[in-house]
Amino acid sequence: MRKLAVFTGAFALGVFAAQYLLPENYLLPGCAVFLALFGVGWLLPKEKRLRVLLVCAGLSLSLGYDWLYIQAVQGPMLPLADTEQTLTMTLCDYPVETGWGAKVTVRLEGFSRGKAVYYGGGQLLQLCPGQTVTDKVRLQNAAHIREDEVTAFTSKGVFLLAYSKGEAAYGVGTMDSPRWWPLRTGKAMRGVISSLLEGDAAGFLVAILTGDTSGLSEQGRAALSEAGLSHILAVSGMHCGYLYALAALLIGRHRRRLLSACTMALLAFYALLTGCSPSVLRSCVMLAFLLLAPLAQRDNDGPTAISCALFLILLANPFAACSVSLQLSFAAMAGILWLTPKLYRFLTAERKLGRALCFLISSFSATMGALVFTVPVSACYFGILVLVSPVSNLLCLWAAGLVFFSGLLTVGVGAFFPPIARLLGIFPALLIRYILGVAEGMAHLPYHAVYFSNPYLKFWLAYVYILFALAYFFGKKVRRTYAVAVLLASLTLVMTVKLGELRYQSGLDAIVLDVGQGQSVLLKSGEEFVLVDCGSGSSWCDAGDIASRQLRSMGCRTLDYLLLTHYDNDHISGVEGLLARMDVKTLLLSPLEDDSGLQAQVLSAAKACGVKVKIIRSQDHIRFGETTLTVYPPVGEKDDNQRGLSALAMSGTESIFITGDMSCRTEEALLEAYTIPGASVLVAGHHGAKSSTSEVLLEALRPKIACISVGSNSYGHPAEATLQRLAKQGCSIYRTDLHGDIHISLNER
Repeated sequence: MRKLAVFTGAFALGVFAAQYLLPENYLLPGCAVFLALFGVGWLLPKEKRLRVLLVCAGLSLSLGYDWLYIQAVQGPMLPLADTEQTLTMTLCDYPVETGWGAKVTVRLEGFSRGKAVYYGGGQLLQLCPGQTVTDKVRLQNAAHIREDEVTAFTSKGVFLLAYSKGEAAYGVGTMDSPRWWPLRTGKAMRGVISSLLEGDAAGFLVAILTGDTSGLSEQGRAALSEAGLSHILAVSGMHCGYLYALAALLIGRHRRRLLSACTMALLAFYALLTGCSPSVLRSCVMLAFLLLAPLAQRDNDGPTAISCALFLILLANPFAACSVSLQLSFAAMAGILWLTPKLYRFLTAERKLGRALCFLISSFSATMGALVFTVPVSACYFGILVLVSPVSNLLCLWAAGLVFFSGLLTVGVGAFFPPIARLLGIFPALLIRYILGVAEGMAHLPYHAVYFSNPYLKFWLAYVYILFALAYFFGKKVRRTYAVAVLLASLTLVMTVKLGELRYQSGLDAIVLDVGQGQSVLLKSGEEFVLVDCGSGSSWCDAGDIASRQLRSMGCRTLDYLLLTHYDNDHISGVEGLLARMDVKTLLLSPLEDDSGLQAQVLSAAKACGVKVKIIRSQDHIRFGETTLTVYPPVGEKDDNQRGLSALAMSGTESIFITGDMSCRTEEALLEAYTIPGASVLVAGHHGAKSSTSEVLLEALRPKIACISVGSNSYGHPAEATLQRLAKQGCSIYRTDLHGDIHISLNER
């Protein structure tokens, strides 16, 4: 029996239960219950006793430890939330630029474990890890942003957000300590790469070596994501395996002790260099088990290694259980350990095959093993199932390995001999171009991926897992059983995708997408599509990704029109991502320049993607499908909100009216300038702000349905006054923050 695996597995299970299921006040009683069961376990027969004792001990310890961690680490920091304090903070990383300055992870003086994220001015970018900042800050609980519960911060051990409210003073701190050498090395590597390569070649090489994907273009990121290749850039077992292979090549496999010592030191340095993500920590621990097992005259056991890695990560921070990176990493490795060897034996039938065929089968088996448990996780968090992933991985994984090795060599030489490094850099640059080319080609294939914005797809996924589970338990030795399962899965997938597309067959289908605090309204008529706005003010919402998934689920391959009412970030932030994922024929824009300069950014993205731009200077009528889209030019002058476009989509006697963020006064000016027929549906202006959606507009349009695109915000949207005006008009009110995506079928057939 794998005693250590049973204990650590039970501990991990208890931590996940504590994070996702049990309230804090249930943790100590739960600990006591399992401790009591531990005592009762001693009365069981000998053959069952040890397993029960290990499970109860693990569960009891996990719940007690989770409670203790909350009290000792998170608890002391929470009283600071919603206060202003003058604090001294030590930088834990290099600051990164934001739209308002810079941010960096810090440790607060007097708190040795928990961390905070400090948001300061642009001068912060000049600092290094280990330096100190003393500033008056407004503190906020990182686990709750307004009414939203957030785990992105706490899963990294960050429990407070600190916003600068004073004049910051900077100190030297411990910047010269060896503790920060790995981070300095990472920064130096990025500097060398940027001096040798340009564009996506530089961004890709930085990402595969250090895990920093910020230098990769939106087009590159989108292509890798849509082709199922994003994991190449997530520092994990693959990268640690490359380092081990490099160390073995330099030291020799026969020098086991020296190889083990050097490899573990190298891996520890690399983990710190890449930010100690759960995936790299998991890989380091598992590789350490692999190296130490022969020295201890023990067999290396995969399940024990992976469960111990999870145990150690959760011991450092139980909140890491909510990390998407951790869940994907461990799900992938669990699938590789469980399915890959079985699938390889099944496909080879234990026959002797040529090296090339064995390599193909091995790569395919590893890819399918990694997917078997990560597919549900990806579906839950990202809403995508990449169907071409096995093929794209088969085509690109070998190249990724060569990029890593040749890139590392190029960077090493570049630190001392830049001219020679430029010549060496040609090879990884060509490989990177190949990988991105394959990714872009795969991403443009019809039905290269399916998206869970199709509500039927989750039932199909459950059906497929049940189907293959039955094949495994009742016919695992009969190849024909799996062939039938594959055939049934494929046929039902085609039916599921088509059913999802057939949901939208009205004269005009309107979908107000849930993009948080922003707006994106999708219109479909016949086989043509219009998207009005594509943006979100919520940093965790990618409006471009959300819109493209919905469009593809509806069978759209090319978006006919993208209309931007105005240039506020919460209406255009997703445009670049959308253009990277979807072909767009025509972009409709306001003729007036914006206050923030975002118009130039939109025009640049459109030019890069070859999108036709049409400026609306006068009332324009656009026919798409069975619908006429009337676009009204700006009628206001004061600011961006008043200088925007508005649109009326009419199909038969039904219509939907969209005003962007214009105020009540501008709405009245629009009604004076143009004759607008009544609208069945109104998308409330400015996310339901009290300064929009006037009584005059409501009386003129007399809508039956009002949709409010709104998310977590500090503006008080939607305002009570607006809700009362809509209720007084007799409107049925739907809100994306309460109802999610709002689908309305107009002029139904």
